[in-house]
Amino acid sequence: MGDEAEAEAPLVVGLQPSAMVDTIALVDSSFLDGIPGERGGSIPVGIEELDYILSELKEDSGQKTIAGGSVANTIRGLRTSFAIPAAIIAAYGDDRQGNLFLKNMTFNGVNVSCLRKKKGHTAQCICLVDHSGNRTMRPCLSNAVKVQAHELVREDFKGSKWLVLRYAILNLEVIQAAISLAKQEGLLVSLDLASFEMVRKFKAPLMKLLESGNIDLCFANEDEATELLRDEHNADPVAAVEFLAKYCKWAVVTLGHNGCIAKHGKQMVRVPAIGEAKAIDATGAGDLFASGFLYGMVKGLSLEECCKVGACSGGSVTRSLGGEVTLENRQWMYKQMQIRDLRMPDVLCK
Repeated sequence: MGDEAEAEAPLVVGLQPSAMVDTIALVDSSFLDGIPGERGGSIPVGIEELDYILSELKEDSGQKTIAGGSVANTIRGLRTSFAIPAAIIAAYGDDRQGNLFLKNMTFNGVNVSCLRKKKGHTAQCICLVDHSGNRTMRPCLSNAVKVQAHELVREDFKGSKWLVLRYAILNLEVIQAAISLAKQEGLLVSLDLASFEMVRKFKAPLMKLLESGNIDLCFANEDEATELLRDEHNADPVAAVEFLAKYCKWAVVTLGHNGCIAKHGKQMVRVPAIGEAKAIDATGAGDLFASGFLYGMVKGLSLEECCKVGACSGGSVTRSLGGEVTLENRQWMYKQMQIRDLRMPDVLCK
């Protein structure tokens, strides 16, 4: 699958400055009381804190280690579930985690020609999942190798239609550089708001990004949307999607088991969640929702259809641990799409 992906110009390219490896584990709620930061958030930790959390995990926590990071999850989902040629721009280290990231992306048919190998450590993240399926993330970017703004070139974006980004203050310079080059190549830009903590602590630079007019599509979950409107009288999801739509052509607020709301121009749609009854782990649900939504955008589907494909895709990844859709859950997703008379990926129509 990898060689085939290399031959195709990627329609979607994702920028994740630091390649990342996720360790996913099931934990009791009490476990979360003993680690720094709020439950459900994604606050960065140092290497000592990462090692401590790993050492405290029980043997029966069902630990699973896979290539991860929000953008990587979205790009991999586009390729594996929807047969959309997709590439990732990232730096990975000359360590075991870096090799795992490269192998996973290659195996899944993602174009890896824009990956940069560097001497040093690959970023890691612990995804702690409680018995309700809610996840708490603790990324460790300490000393991790990353793509720098000056290393990006127009060639990284040539021939693509979409650039996928995730907001992060540490990556602001490289994000801005990527947007500038992508716009020179005529790409549309998608931005995920990352976490409520990121929105809370770094709202001013986020607003500058939105106000620039260069963000065409914005994804926010309910917590991020609420945080964005914290100082407003009305901070409900409808108000949030209307607020984002002032700056972006397409605005989407995901609402977990309540589905999503999206707006484009004067059109606003609300679509229910799919498959929540069997949710085991919410890790990657938003990332895979984005995969489905972007597939719909690439194929010219309506706003409502984009949301429905997103709901099918996001629902599929919650059925097992981790941000990667298993073959069984992919088949479940295709069945859900067929039931709703949604356009199937081309690879299934041949």
